[in-house]
Amino acid sequence: MSAALRVVEPGMFSTVQDLGRSGWFHAGVGVSGAADRGSLRLANRLVGNEESSAAIECVLGRLVLTVTDPTVLTVTGAPAPIAVDGRLEGRASVLFLEQGQRLELGVAPVGLRCYVAVRGGIALAPVLGSRSRDTLAGLGPEPLRAGDELPIGPSPRRWPGVDLAPLAAMSAEPVTARVRLGPRDDWFDNPADLFAGGWQVSSDSDRVGVRLDRAGDAPALRRTDSGELPTEGMALGAIQVPPSGQPVVFLADHPITGGYPVVGTVIDADVDALAQARPGQRVRFRPWHP
Repeated sequence: MSAALRVVEPGMFSTVQDLGRSGWFHAGVGVSGAADRGSLRLANRLVGNEESSAAIECVLGRLVLTVTDPTVLTVTGAPAPIAVDGRLEGRASVLFLEQGQRLELGVAPVGLRCYVAVRGGIALAPVLGSRSRDTLAGLGPEPLRAGDELPIGPSPRRWPGVDLAPLAAMSAEPVTARVRLGPRDDWFDNPADLFAGGWQVSSDSDRVGVRLDRAGDAPALRRTDSGELPTEGMALGAIQVPPSGQPVVFLADHPITGGYPVVGTVIDADVDALAQARPGQRVRFRPWHP
């Protein structure tokens, strides 16, 4: 039998993710993939995988795994406490587990999503070229459940080059995201209100998007009319404003079309930080000009 990860406890919400299934927009299928792509890429580099290899994305922590064979693992993203058979380990460190050993994640005090990569990658059958779970479309492997076995692929030829990756500490401070206004900023009385005051991540947020509530003195985004646009394409990072006035910043599992106006788009470099923002955390937008 090939090496595998056994799921003892799946945590709050855990899925298999890689860098997504590009090239299927014409068939109505989005890219999906890891919400925090930088953390996934780092995890894969640490264990010697290609950056696009499939790993586990876990919300907040509480994930418990055992290994059926000697295995090399790492955990990146939100700083959940990491233990191997009860021994505490460092975030973004290369971990060598023997057969039957147990990896356990506690609850991350800040941040939202943890990534567990295994040397060789998770080798579930791909769907349309990707092993990612798209929660909106229902494509890819089902969310993890206790008792699942995740097969591990062959070890790559390269070997991990470091034992530990130095990372800046995550915090609960406001997340700053740079935005390019448009294409429908002319649908708002004053689109620059997006940059005034502050916003707060709503509990009604998921892999599809970060929904925002007004915080403090943030002015409402007021539309010039109540009409609807013809359905048009939606991009990763698009800030769509429904009639409620609560902006939604689209993440990995966003719909590829929509009819509500997009006041602006968060630049690609800042999307990962928003994917780690947890409910109640403040968000500040800043104008960006290329």
